[in-house]
Amino acid sequence: MSDATDPDGVPTAESPEETTATSDADAVAPGDALLAVRDLDAGYGDLQILSGVDMTVADGEYVTIVGPNGAGKSTVMKSVFGLTDVFGGTVSFDGEDVTGVAPETLVHHGLGYVPQNENVFAGLSVRENLEMGAYILEEFPEDRLAAVYDRFPILEERENQRAGTLSGGQQQMLAMGRALMLDPDLLLLDEPSAGLAPDLVEDLFDRIDAVNDSGTAVLMVEQNAKEALRRCDRGYVLVQGENRFVDSGDALLADEEVRQQFLGG
Repeated sequence: MSDATDPDGVPTAESPEETTATSDADAVAPGDALLAVRDLDAGYGDLQILSGVDMTVADGEYVTIVGPNGAGKSTVMKSVFGLTDVFGGTVSFDGEDVTGVAPETLVHHGLGYVPQNENVFAGLSVRENLEMGAYILEEFPEDRLAAVYDRFPILEERENQRAGTLSGGQQQMLAMGRALMLDPDLLLLDEPSAGLAPDLVEDLFDRIDAVNDSGTAVLMVEQNAKEALRRCDRGYVLVQGENRFVDSGDALLADEEVRQQFLGG
């Protein structure tokens, strides 16, 4: 393992014999970042989970956070979306300090968030869920609804069905579709494949790829680390609430230490 670091002092997963990735090529300077998390200490109440976390996402970039259970991955997402207690550090979005800003304000800035659990209104229909995604707008965006239906055709087929009766994969599509109703600049996805049957996971990842290909930046926490790193532009490995490695997805997959410690070999 190389001792190289990125500009924030975070170790990169360089392995010259296996990959040509370098830290300079994969790092995003703070001024160029759509999202910049800097020296973040955060948690819940008196419980601190994150310590000095640094993370960036460029405009249109696809970034994945991986690491063992309890590493604080979901806490990073919740901190970006104003759902934790921040003890130190900053979260900036599109050049503006949004540390601790409430979620209902952040959606106006261009942030969309899909939590891992309870991410649909089970008693409402599919269409009603999507309408809820655009509740802050004075006029309902029919063009955005059409775009969501085009991306997830099954939602149009089931638009009058109660969300709670959809399959797990369909509910995830609905949750993503609702977040996309405001056409966010950055979509936060927390464990989108959790609980899905293996044959549905690849399809879901393909749909996330398509969202990113359309120009929406993606920051994703994912338990299926190998597949997530294979598809993303850059990855962060988080351990015990701190940065451990950052590099391109391919470089992290190729690194022996990362593979053995965090990817099952």
